[in-house]
Amino acid sequence: MNSSEIRDKFLSFFESKGHTRVRSSSLIPGNDPTLLFTNSGMVQFKDVFLGQDKRSYTRATTAQRSVRAGGKHNDLENVGYTARHHTFFEMLGNFSFGDYFKRDAINYAWELLTVVYGLPKDKLTVTVYQEDDEAYGIWLNEIGVPAERIIRIGDNKGARYASDNFWQMADTGPCGPCSEIFYDHGPEIWGGPPGSPDENGDRFIEIWNLVFMQFNKDEQGVLHPLPKPCVDTGMGLERIAAVLQHVHSNYEIDTFQNLIKAAARETGCTDLENNSLKVIADHIRCAGFLIVDGIIPGNEGRGYVLRRITRRALRHGHKLGQTQPFFYKLVADLVKEMGVAYPELAEAGERVAQVLKQEEERFGETLEHGMKILEAALAKDSKQLDGDTAFTLYDTYGFPLDLTADICRERNIVLDEAGFDAAMTRQKQTARAAGKFKMAAGVEYSGDKTKFVGYDSLSHQSKVTALYVDGVAVNEVKAGQQAIVVLDTTPFYAESGGQCGDSGVLAVESGAVFEVTDTQKIQADVFGHHGVLQTGSLSVGQSVKAQVATEVRAQTVRNHSATHLMHKALREVLGSHVAQKGSLVDPEKTRFDFSHNAPMTADEIRQVEAIVNREILANNAAQAQVMSFDDAVKGGAMALFGEKYGDEVRVLDIGFSRELCGGTHVSRTGDIGLFKIVAEGGVAAGIRRVEAVTGQVALALVQNLSNRVNEAAAALKSQPEELTQRIVQVQDHVKSLEKELAALKSKLAANQGDELVAQAVDIKGIKVLAATLEGADVTALRETMDKLKDKLKTAAIVLAAVNDGKVSLIAGVTADATSKVKAGELVNFVAQQVGGKGGGRPDMAQAGGTDPSGLPKALSEVATWISGRL
Repeated sequence: MNSSEIRDKFLSFFESKGHTRVRSSSLIPGNDPTLLFTNSGMVQFKDVFLGQDKRSYTRATTAQRSVRAGGKHNDLENVGYTARHHTFFEMLGNFSFGDYFKRDAINYAWELLTVVYGLPKDKLTVTVYQEDDEAYGIWLNEIGVPAERIIRIGDNKGARYASDNFWQMADTGPCGPCSEIFYDHGPEIWGGPPGSPDENGDRFIEIWNLVFMQFNKDEQGVLHPLPKPCVDTGMGLERIAAVLQHVHSNYEIDTFQNLIKAAARETGCTDLENNSLKVIADHIRCAGFLIVDGIIPGNEGRGYVLRRITRRALRHGHKLGQTQPFFYKLVADLVKEMGVAYPELAEAGERVAQVLKQEEERFGETLEHGMKILEAALAKDSKQLDGDTAFTLYDTYGFPLDLTADICRERNIVLDEAGFDAAMTRQKQTARAAGKFKMAAGVEYSGDKTKFVGYDSLSHQSKVTALYVDGVAVNEVKAGQQAIVVLDTTPFYAESGGQCGDSGVLAVESGAVFEVTDTQKIQADVFGHHGVLQTGSLSVGQSVKAQVATEVRAQTVRNHSATHLMHKALREVLGSHVAQKGSLVDPEKTRFDFSHNAPMTADEIRQVEAIVNREILANNAAQAQVMSFDDAVKGGAMALFGEKYGDEVRVLDIGFSRELCGGTHVSRTGDIGLFKIVAEGGVAAGIRRVEAVTGQVALALVQNLSNRVNEAAAALKSQPEELTQRIVQVQDHVKSLEKELAALKSKLAANQGDELVAQAVDIKGIKVLAATLEGADVTALRETMDKLKDKLKTAAIVLAAVNDGKVSLIAGVTADATSKVKAGELVNFVAQQVGGKGGGRPDMAQAGGTDPSGLPKALSEVATWISGRL
């Protein structure tokens, strides 16, 4: 049974048991800023378990793409050294949201493993939490597992609920006992059952964990039964595949074996057991799917984790002797293995390969040099690598610390990580991957979700359901206080999907007015209206007229709708690899980040503008409809980067664009009015940013530009349509005048030079001259210097000129005198007295200064200075 069949049998089995098959969510958690990556199947359901979100189903099953390679959950350093650690893995899971509980969860697991997958019952051992008599009884009396293969696992070190078989979402909140299922690989493999002194061996391998979310833990550590207990299970696809394919290591299953062979093909390695091939095979899966979900290699956060993984793979390729780009070529093999299960991988394959190739080329330039430095350092000390060298490799050559640690570990060399940290501190570099992912402070709310009516109306009579001042719930707000107002129904759009939140007013019949400056979600479906109470008082339960600022909303929706048209136009002009990487839409502009590896040309910008304005002129109606996510994608709708989508989504058709979007939009494309790109530039490697304006803002921009053109034409005494030709004529005339001026300056300097010959004094056989040339530039100084040296024969000369408050100096010494006087030393002597410094060859040197007042004295001392050298 291959991995694809195992995955499909799992999902199909639970569908037959009334579960809804839910697609894998993005590796970027859409509802948990505390996580760097999605690391388990329950992440996308966290809000459901917390009671902050509700789905149309109470049973779900998923095959969730997961990564554990950064932040708290990091398996990176073990990859390639153990049989079961991966950076990327697939977590099979089934979930119950207040529906079934322990009995059904246990029965489903046993039926799937022993009937559908056909595993021998005597090969399975289970664990339960020490105090979970209910789960123990189900396994013993209903399933029939012998008592000697049901192991109770207690608390670790006496700490209450600190057990491998007691799951907690956090220090407080949902928690409960869990039951783990282990597969016995047989007595020929060392290791003991769970809970025994030899439990860390490889004989008994955990394949499935059933979590029974049964309690809510308060701040005092007291457990309170949940009114609707839930089930959250997780089984690693790679682990169960190893069992079903009768192999011991995950790297021996079909998916990995095919990727290992592909890695061997591209590196020229013939030993398929080589650990470096395992690393490469693991890392292409992780890197590939991270890029699919919009992450690109960078120097912080998720981008840095991707860079670490990619560069670790490249180093292992280099270790195998492959010094040319190879990693990106494995993308096609990855698509072949997993593209059917994850169509988004197949669709993005070309872009994934392009991003990886670019990273390979960037790192390949420094890998060889860095390895030479590392090898040299390791040769000096065979026991330890100093922290300064590790930091140099990191800072100069882009070697992530764990890559260097990886190499040291292979050679049994200790890495001075404390020294590395000290060097990092000295350089004040604080790029830590998990630093940007801290939970934002928010208010506690337990009421009903907000009903949004802002698609169809900008005004609504609503009721205040909650008030908050400084994050604390209050019953009343008084004039002058800043507060957050929650309404039962609102026309105000809360910031989401790049569109800023609405502003406006909440008015009470009594005369109280609350000015809304912003609208933000305080929970998934609860809108918080932020602002200040201008007059009167506002209380929970009061009725208010909620009025959105009409023109501000209109300007915002014009920009938002134009963003969709621009996205489609960018893909037409630049290619299908263009994908959104972020956006900001407000009343003034739309800012759109997208994947592309080169600056847009002026012609490409014009093409995009033309396409978007053509769609605007067509004045087609915009249409929004709600449908299932799968139907939307099948219908050609594009899902945008960084967005969290539920099972039902809002599909927007506007002009030639079809995207998933919950934002507010124009009724017809013509409502946008006018579209103009105002800026284009790079924001990161492979990411470009375009800013554009629409409507009245675009009109004002065009009018302003027109006024400037007319003013410029008037200043040049020409018509606007003749402006370019007139500017060229003026530029040519200026160049001609500059040439004439330069010639006159040269002639003037030459005349002055002739007059200066008589001023030269003889000091011990050397003609010494120090003088200022009025109106001369550096070129004239140099030409005059050459003429004076010819005329004075054996000489040491300093010439100066002052222009715009700055001093230019040049010193010249004839060849027969350079053994006694150096031009560089001479010019530096003068320069230091006029606020500068300089140097150069023994026969010719230049310098500058900023203090012309010191020039006369400096020049007067030249003869004395030279006399002292002779």
